[in-house]
Amino acid sequence: QVQLVESGGGSAQAGASLRLSCEVSRASVSWYCMGWFRQTPGNEREWVAEIDSHDTTRYADSVKGRFAISKDNAKDTLYLQMNGLKPEDTSIYYCAARAGGYCSSRDQPYPGDFGFWGQGTQVTISS
Repeated sequence: QVQLVESGGGSAQAGASLRLSCEVSRASVSWYCMGWFRQTPGNEREWVAEIDSHDTTRYADSVKGRFAISKDNAKDTLYLQMNGLKPEDTSIYYCAARAGGYCSSRDQPYPGDFGFWGQGTQVTISS
């Protein structure tokens, strides 16, 4: 079964940049639709971005133009480059995988569209 392990979270000031990584094991990242979600206490898990097996990307409006999702098939690693961070980006960020390589057709993918999850990494942005 595929395993996902996130890293790269931390604390930063508003306007800073961070890059999250998600290492995929027991499978190839190229086989999946890969996504990033985030969640704050008491709130639902929110879709952030996704990339399919053809490297087609999509973003939530809240991060469009600031975040960039990418993957390195040779390293089986997914990335989320986050620029221009804002305090409202503070959250636990989760890596997710959906088998089949094709991403959901929904405008806003649901967590249930993804079958595999990492443990999450905390990102805290101060003003």
